[in-house]
Amino acid sequence: MASSFDVSTNANRFPIMTFHPDWLRPAWQTEGVQAVMTTRHGGVSEGPYASMNLRDGVGDDPRCVARNQSGLAELVGATPVYLNQVHGRCVVRLTTADVAPDAALHDADACITTDIGVACTVQVADCMPALFAAPGAVGAAHAGWRGLAGGVLEATLDALCVAVRCQPDQVEVWLGPCIGPGRFEVGVDVLRAFGFDPAVPVQTGDPQQTPRFKPLKSGKWLANLPDLARDRLTAAGVASISGGTWCTASDASRFFSFRRDGVTGRMVAAIWRTR
Repeated sequence: MASSFDVSTNANRFPIMTFHPDWLRPAWQTEGVQAVMTTRHGGVSEGPYASMNLRDGVGDDPRCVARNQSGLAELVGATPVYLNQVHGRCVVRLTTADVAPDAALHDADACITTDIGVACTVQVADCMPALFAAPGAVGAAHAGWRGLAGGVLEATLDALCVAVRCQPDQVEVWLGPCIGPGRFEVGVDVLRAFGFDPAVPVQTGDPQQTPRFKPLKSGKWLANLPDLARDRLTAAGVASISGGTWCTASDASRFFSFRRDGVTGRMVAAIWRTR
């Protein structure tokens, strides 16, 4: 698929870009909020990183990563602030100081902001991105199974509610593409991290619900990250939850997937205030 801009373009100039039609654009009821989830299309990277890889340090040409990141920033009209993601539950509050070129990189897996011009951003390639919108604030969380079990979604929700003095039922959450329930094989340690008994893997309380863990003959289980996230967000008081219907590992033409490919790029989920 053709790139949205040409890597041979003069290094000091970028042609006009538009959001790639393959990217995901969550719809929000909250006013003054915009968001985007990139796919693997629309950039200039090549090989296993083709083409919209947005993370440096994974083997891609740094010049291509920089070009992809610059192009994304131009499109959103706000500055994406990237995190050093560590699979934890730490949440940082971003301000306009974090968009400075020499700003320190935060060791965190979630961020919130009340400032216009700052895009809360997480990078993923199987872990689940979650975007939060509240009146006057936005947030983003990187939720692999460790972060999800550790409470990163609840911590992000709490930080957002404290920042603007709102209630959980005033917050919208969108779940982006992640490794899906048909591909995410896990061991007993993951079940136990979520409080499930390996001897009784189906504990939904509602026999009509999809089991959060399905046993396999291999002795492992298939885990349903989106439904586990919905359970936790609902228990925390969030009423508006959307997304979570795409599997990164099952769609090689559209999504990067670390579990599927090993060497691969990273996509971005970003959310920002427009007013």
